[in-house]
Amino acid sequence: MSNNNSANKHEIVEKNVGLMAILTVFAISFGALVEITPLMFQEDTTKPVDGLRPLTALEMEGRDIYVREGCYNCHSQMIRPFRDEVERYGHYSVAGESVWDHPFQWGSKRTGPDLARVGERYSDDWHYAHLMDPRSVVPESNMPAYPWLDENVLDGKLTAKKLEVFKGFGVPYTEQDIQGAEAAVKGKTEMQALIAYLQQLGTHLK
Repeated sequence: MSNNNSANKHEIVEKNVGLMAILTVFAISFGALVEITPLMFQEDTTKPVDGLRPLTALEMEGRDIYVREGCYNCHSQMIRPFRDEVERYGHYSVAGESVWDHPFQWGSKRTGPDLARVGERYSDDWHYAHLMDPRSVVPESNMPAYPWLDENVLDGKLTAKKLEVFKGFGVPYTEQDIQGAEAAVKGKTEMQALIAYLQQLGTHLK
């Protein structure tokens, strides 16, 4: 008798698509909470690594250009702890490097190489040449050129506001940083800003 009751209960769920969908969503949500919630309270995932500093005003503008141009579609910023990745790109990424990055630029696709440790690996001139004409320095590259970055000039009108927003997220910007933000970027090209952003990637982990 009990077996029949159990079978009937299963049939109620299995034959009711709406109920099945609700229970499936509940099960997935519960599993996600169990996996994610502990990470929100671990120092390894919430505390900045020693040496981490906030992006400068120019680097912040460069980060926004990186996002605007969709660089994350072809380049990840997350080196996984596997031997082949570490040997190719450098030390694997740790969560404490990204705690002030909103949103994270980890990416998932590698049409081009990972950029997590690209900072200071090449000169500013190399990056300039690469962004103007990728095949001039990497003949096999299929990356598009970005010549307009060298023509577009920043006015810095919104830079201070961007720093204020990030300060609200817990990034330790000072009032001096915010007040000097517009002057720090005004007149600089988008190319200079993007290169400044790229040159700091991965340089904070000691």
